[in-house]
Amino acid sequence: MFTGIVQAVGEVTASAAAADGARIDVASGALPLADVRIGDSVAVSGCCLTVVAMTAATLSFDVSAETLRCTTGFALGRRVNLELALRLADRLGGHLMSGHVDGVGTVTAMAAVAGDPYGSWRLAVDAPAPLARLIAAKGSIAVDGVSLTVNDVRGGNFAVNLIPHTLAATTLGVLTAGAAVNLEADLVARYVARLHDVER
Repeated sequence: MFTGIVQAVGEVTASAAAADGARIDVASGALPLADVRIGDSVAVSGCCLTVVAMTAATLSFDVSAETLRCTTGFALGRRVNLELALRLADRLGGHLMSGHVDGVGTVTAMAAVAGDPYGSWRLAVDAPAPLARLIAAKGSIAVDGVSLTVNDVRGGNFAVNLIPHTLAATTLGVLTAGAAVNLEADLVARYVARLHDVER
């Protein structure tokens, strides 16, 4: 489990095709690695991956073909948001996330909020149709592994506000229209929708 509070921004420094997907190396940046071990889970731009090898400053992950099919952001040179798995004693600063990406969205707008003296930006994203029903105003959503609050939703398009800290501490500050982003809906919304479908 994760919280969507990004701990560091890393970079994909190597990517090699494997029998069922790819192996990627990620420069870990400022991510604290003192207690990270092979076999641990790390959220890489919102996708839960298992550490299969590591050095003092690099983490290696095997990414299956299925994961590559339903996510984005593992290309060579891509900057990625990193978060270590949640421990039971940690603060839950964002919202509970599984690291299981629900779909890939497309950025439709990224612009400074007019008249905001603090420098906030508005990010709008088109979500895949099956995911749209799980997104609600004032609910939570993860965009590339960042926990955010939905400000507005119209059909499959939703908007969030990005404060300067988020812009500086994550990869979201460089997004532009047309960019692809990993999306994970709120866990509660996912289970409520499933119960609704079963009971119909």
